[in-house]
Amino acid sequence: MPNFPIVDAHVHLYDPARIAYPWLASVPAIDGAFLPADFDAARGPVAVESLVFVEVDAAPGRELDEARFVAELAEEDARIGAIVASAPVERGAAVAEDLERLRTLPRVTGVRRLIQGHADPAYCLAPDFVAGVREVGRAGFTFDLCIRHWQLASATELVRRCPDVSFVLDHIAKPPIAEGGREPWRTEMRAIAELPNVVLKVSGVVTEADPEAWTVEDIRPYVEHSLDCFGFARCLFGSDWPVVNLAASYTRWIEVLDECLAGVPEAELRRFYRDNAIRTYSIGAA
Repeated sequence: MPNFPIVDAHVHLYDPARIAYPWLASVPAIDGAFLPADFDAARGPVAVESLVFVEVDAAPGRELDEARFVAELAEEDARIGAIVASAPVERGAAVAEDLERLRTLPRVTGVRRLIQGHADPAYCLAPDFVAGVREVGRAGFTFDLCIRHWQLASATELVRRCPDVSFVLDHIAKPPIAEGGREPWRTEMRAIAELPNVVLKVSGVVTEADPEAWTVEDIRPYVEHSLDCFGFARCLFGSDWPVVNLAASYTRWIEVLDECLAGVPEAELRRFYRDNAIRTYSIGAA
């Protein structure tokens, strides 16, 4: 376990009694309320100084309500240092109206709009989507990329087309770990890492492996390649709690990283576990 307080760059908090999340019906293990007290129970002995809330794919039209709900939680729990909200960037330039409303909420520093569920690999390259992402950058927000490995080439092109936007690539682009597939994911990760306006979130990894039978050796090559591509200056730790529960506990995921990062100097671990998230999501900024 890290011997210093960490910043968790990817946490989901939600209460279906307040806001509907239709997709939860397909994953009963995490269908229910998951709030800061539940997070504390899950993190065990891990000291978490701050966390980044990431949107949870609320029912259409409830995106702003979700951000408001988490802003309320943050008034009671100062550890919620940043909010990555959802906004309909597919509206193109018109999304500026949605972004302006988000700007009125404290701690909103980023936007995410899920790409992973769209069958067309080039979905994120539609002209309106690209225009909407550019508006995210103009509003001063980061943009989280949540994709699957077969969308990585298109996501790379999106990053190229939006050089003034700061991107965060979630979940190491969800490689096919359960199948043992590494190409073209390995090559395409190298390509996106060459672009200076993207950082990588090492999160959501164990849930891409066989949830019942994964081993550290299944996970290690993907974590190591990700770190090799982006380096410790551009990688952020994320738990993806409570989604991580589908394959491992909060503490087990950190134990996996302990094994993968054995021998890494503490200065690099501090970048990975806290400093990069603070910088990327402007945690603590006035």
